[in-house]
Amino acid sequence: MAFAIKAEVKDPQAQTFSFAKQKTMYGGKHIAEGDTIFVFASENEGGQGLVARGVVTSSEAVPRKLDLDRQTPRVSISIRRTALVARRLGRDDLKRFKDWKDGRPETELNFKFYRQATNKIVGVSDETAAFLDGFF
Repeated sequence: MAFAIKAEVKDPQAQTFSFAKQKTMYGGKHIAEGDTIFVFASENEGGQGLVARGVVTSSEAVPRKLDLDRQTPRVSISIRRTALVARRLGRDDLKRFKDWKDGRPETELNFKFYRQATNKIVGVSDETAAFLDGFF
């Protein structure tokens, strides 16, 4: 399984990325060392969308707080960049894909990243991973 993260990215051209205590949804909590990950610089923090592809070099689950009944699993990850994006892909490119049942990779990304504006790590289908590979 491949993953994608939407988060604040201070340097989109960095060789490595580190993200602490990131919210996970849609299978994102299963991310592990060696997994492929697509990095999206969050437009909420001035980013431009897809910026890089990488390999997870470390993944550590954040312990749950005992005093909370319901909480989203969080993980801290480190990534080694393997490629920089060659073509743009961001919120503006994906927002028109709103037929949640059409099976398109663009719709999967719009649903998982932009239906809720929060930054997060998500699992993506093989079809969506192949689609994203076309941007490198």
